[in-house]
Amino acid sequence: MPGSKPLAGLLVISMEQAVAAPYCAGRLADAGARVIKIERAEGDFARGYDASAKGSSSYFVWLNRGKESVILDIKQAEDLALLRRMVAKADVFIQNLAPGAAARAGFGSADLRAQHPRLITVDISGYGETGEYAGMKAYDLLVQAESGLCSVTGRPEGPGRVGVSVCDIACGMNAYSAVLEALIERGITGRGKGIAVSLFDGMADWMNVPLVYYEGTGKAPARVGLAHPSICPYSAFETADGTPVLISIQNEREWADFCVHFLREPDLPQHEGFRSNVERVANRPMVDAHIAAVFAALSREECAARLKAARTAFGFVNDLAAFAQHPALRRVTLETPGGPVSLAAPAPVFSDGPRDLGPVPALGAHTASIRAEFAA
Repeated sequence: MPGSKPLAGLLVISMEQAVAAPYCAGRLADAGARVIKIERAEGDFARGYDASAKGSSSYFVWLNRGKESVILDIKQAEDLALLRRMVAKADVFIQNLAPGAAARAGFGSADLRAQHPRLITVDISGYGETGEYAGMKAYDLLVQAESGLCSVTGRPEGPGRVGVSVCDIACGMNAYSAVLEALIERGITGRGKGIAVSLFDGMADWMNVPLVYYEGTGKAPARVGLAHPSICPYSAFETADGTPVLISIQNEREWADFCVHFLREPDLPQHEGFRSNVERVANRPMVDAHIAAVFAALSREECAARLKAARTAFGFVNDLAAFAQHPALRRVTLETPGGPVSLAAPAPVFSDGPRDLGPVPALGAHTASIRAEFAA
């Protein structure tokens, strides 16, 4: 059927806050799972990050569509018993509380799976569950710093932050894919399993190229801003009307075409310093200055025409205003407590059509109905 949801009928209980766990649970909700979000009386603190989405935070609206919100205080015996009854009926239990907090409350993943063998448990942490960093607080930018990501990001004068929460998002993506694997395995074996995912491990995996490069050469990739540390030309150049354009040359054939059709210097690949990628990287300031002079003499439209003629890969360095109007941007509209909000659509495009995405819940919107449903 159009827009079918393959996880319909699954129950996910998520004691979650911030980004990583809500990302995982949110994608499960998109796929049709019933996701019950456990919140404290003050709510997930991500609700208060900003108020830009009709009074809700941009983070919260993005990550919590299609969920049910219930307020519980598991320090109270009645709420603790209610949560136990909910978990007993669940297919997946997710938590990203402070290290050890879930186990101290009686919701350690191994114990839960011993009680409920079909249950899939997901423990999300900053640095893993063992070792000297296990108890460290881990917010996205801290992990960007600890993982070395900041050291390879930014301009030569200093390290930089990636402008979105990549460590949280990577962790949530890893958790989501692992849950899907565990559900497939459970369909074969009949048993659930434990999954542990950390922000640090997710970013460590993404950092493999600079890590292997460093350990193989003894040198870290240089910070080069909007350029590639080991390919030249692969950088941004400004047109006569002030538009930055990022170009990418991947091989010598592309370089030759670029010289013929864009630079209009067919003999340039035979000149010293321009003959190979290795030479061009070693002489990057000279090469980039030579190319920049041509860009600076042309308008945006003239540059685009020449780059297309050369079959050179390029992209305009858009600001958010341009991104908001980008012809490739697909959008969805979500209902929120303050009214409809337009978001970028989920990345996967399915052949059976778009899926309906559920509304963003107000804090505790489902508390009464869930208490009644799971009453003793």
